[in-house]
Amino acid sequence: MAIQTTYTHARAHLASLLNEVSENREVVIIQRRGHEDVALISAVELGGILETAHLLRSPKNAERLLAGLERARNDEGSGESLKDLRNEVGLE
Repeated sequence: MAIQTTYTHARAHLASLLNEVSENREVVIIQRRGHEDVALISAVELGGILETAHLLRSPKNAERLLAGLERARNDEGSGESLKDLRNEVGLE
């Protein structure tokens, strides 16, 4: 769940809020009087969100990915060993 704080509090405690965001993957919602609230999130978290949005943008790709996820959740398909996967991609 997101941490909610005011702009004044965020400004006074910026270093600790930045640590909370980067170390604990917290999201901080900063409320600004008379303006839209803003969110403070880690760059890693934002990258993941943007990558997911990109992958799901194409309906065909989204369908393929979600079908694969469903198969994995249902424990369908054959598993491969780490050694076999490493051989397949040329790491061994």
